[in-house]
Amino acid sequence: MRPETRAGNENMHSDEIPFLESGASLDEVFQLPRAVLYKHSTRCGSSLRAMLEVERFARSGPGVPVFAIDVTRHRDVSDRAAKHLGVAHQSPQAILIQAGGPVWSASHSLITVSALVAALQESPPG
Repeated sequence: MRPETRAGNENMHSDEIPFLESGASLDEVFQLPRAVLYKHSTRCGSSLRAMLEVERFARSGPGVPVFAIDVTRHRDVSDRAAKHLGVAHQSPQAILIQAGGPVWSASHSLITVSALVAALQESPPG
């Protein structure tokens, strides 16, 4: 299963992380056993730093798919994620999803490769 995605936009691009652009593609992510969802703002300097960390994590072959939402262009998708997951919106924000629900989240400078790896280790597939 591969949700409808877009690699990036005029202001940013990621070869490692597909961007979700619709509620339907987000719903497909919620059906996966596990996934990391990253909320990115092209208007926030700390989002760029966090994106670099999430890209490094994705390149490390974590065994879990990583997806992103551009909250500037697709706020409706970001709001839908916040509502479904019950995790208040922040940007940047990374959320580990397991069985359609959140098991870990971090924002701003707490989004690091080591934090993402630790979250996976502390929440083994169920």
